[in-house]
Amino acid sequence: MHTAPQTKTRFEPTRIAPETFLIHDHQGEGTEPVSVALNTMVIRAAEPVVVDTGMMENRDQYLADVFSLVEPEDIRWVFISHDDVDHTGNLNALMAAAPNATLVIDWFMQERMGASLEVPASRWRWVQDGDSLDVGDRTLRIVRPPVFDSGTTRGLFDPLTEVYWGSDAFASPMAVPVRDVAELDLVPWLEGIHVFAQYISPWLQVVDDAKFQRTVDRIADLQPQVLAGCHTPMIGRGHVADAIAATRIAPSAVVPPQPDQSVLDAIQSVLPAGA
Repeated sequence: MHTAPQTKTRFEPTRIAPETFLIHDHQGEGTEPVSVALNTMVIRAAEPVVVDTGMMENRDQYLADVFSLVEPEDIRWVFISHDDVDHTGNLNALMAAAPNATLVIDWFMQERMGASLEVPASRWRWVQDGDSLDVGDRTLRIVRPPVFDSGTTRGLFDPLTEVYWGSDAFASPMAVPVRDVAELDLVPWLEGIHVFAQYISPWLQVVDDAKFQRTVDRIADLQPQVLAGCHTPMIGRGHVADAIAATRIAPSAVVPPQPDQSVLDAIQSVLPAGA
């Protein structure tokens, strides 16, 4: 049931590896039973990289956080993991403010975004799963996560810091907003990975398990030391194996159903007139 809104918890960017920072946002705090992270990332490589661009509703704070880490004119790459609004909400604004940046998308993504993408094609770079991106002092690897809700999704692995950006994978709701999953209770966190995986990827329940396990193996074989993503607090070294193991069994996990019309009826029954 919804409750009265409260002041939103504010987190400064978190350093999750050398020259690598998680930029925090979330929704649901004070109005839902749980909150959901809406994070992005900055890699201060020789050619700095911004990973995803957050929600439009958080634009001022998002841009302030990014520019507290890297000057707009120094940004060289803006990597978009996929074209959902929680990953592209500030794309046009960021690219307008960062005149030397190249937008890293793919063909399907720009097709899906259509006229909403205001960045000219001369500033695009198309990369797909299995490709790489040279950012001066390291070569980032493009590796699709095992769980995703858009066919355009690509993850990003930095071999220098061993950080993997999983986009919507390894995600879990938070009872309260936190920076690091180490601050969450272990069992609800792992159960949340199952819930999130099945909600955003309902096709998981009909895939061949051996083939699915190979998609998880691709991430495990990278031997990441940190997992980062839009909808999860930082997953540090002590919990990476847990997150990967939970993802392996997510297709067969028993999870609660999504809220249905009866829940909406209860919410609507207590809303003020016209709300």
